[in-house]
Amino acid sequence: MGDTRAKRVSQRTRTVSEDWLAWIPAEKRELFDVTRKELETSNFILCMTIDDALQLCKDERWDTAHDRIDIFAGLFDRLAARVLHVIRTIREHGSHFGTLPNAEPLSSANFRGSSAQKIARTSSLLAKVVFGQRSRFFHKLYSIEEIAGGLQAEMRAVVTDVSTEDPECQDQIWKILEVLSYDMATCMGETTILLKSFFCALPAEELAAFREKLVTDEPALFGFDPGGIQSA
Repeated sequence: MGDTRAKRVSQRTRTVSEDWLAWIPAEKRELFDVTRKELETSNFILCMTIDDALQLCKDERWDTAHDRIDIFAGLFDRLAARVLHVIRTIREHGSHFGTLPNAEPLSSANFRGSSAQKIARTSSLLAKVVFGQRSRFFHKLYSIEEIAGGLQAEMRAVVTDVSTEDPECQDQIWKILEVLSYDMATCMGETTILLKSFFCALPAEELAAFREKLVTDEPALFGFDPGGIQSA
């Protein structure tokens, strides 16, 4: 297994940017496109909810803004669950099979919250001065997972406290939630980029195993129809 992994690393010549633009076979493209669409749709609906709530606060419609809290929390958890599932599936497959895609360090500038920025900054530093390619890839996966999980915890703490706040404080609450949503969207974007690079590195003979874990194990998570995704 060690020789196989070393051979794969030596064969990887593309950058992450080139991976993003690269052609991949139809069966990989279909799975990537469906997964990407589910992630982006979840994020789009979450952003719409935030924008609506911020406008309601601007119009001083506090009660209506408060009514959006439970909807927001459910949508936030929905996006987080999808991001975490994709990240964990990539990590488990890569660890088992040795599939190693290109990966760029996280950038703290892409996050707005202090906790997310701190994790990204530490991850980037370690990637640049300590880790080799394999460790850099897996550490980035763990870092995204840590950020996404932390954002969920922060969101739940804010949502739990919002009912005790005066109506006039809801504007500030929603601004905090907007920052958390922004950082979750960054996690979603990083996950999508990683997934494309992963498909570029994924051997054809491993596609069925990866699909099984991503789709068949959790069909309800993405609303997938396992029979509707082509088999390799």
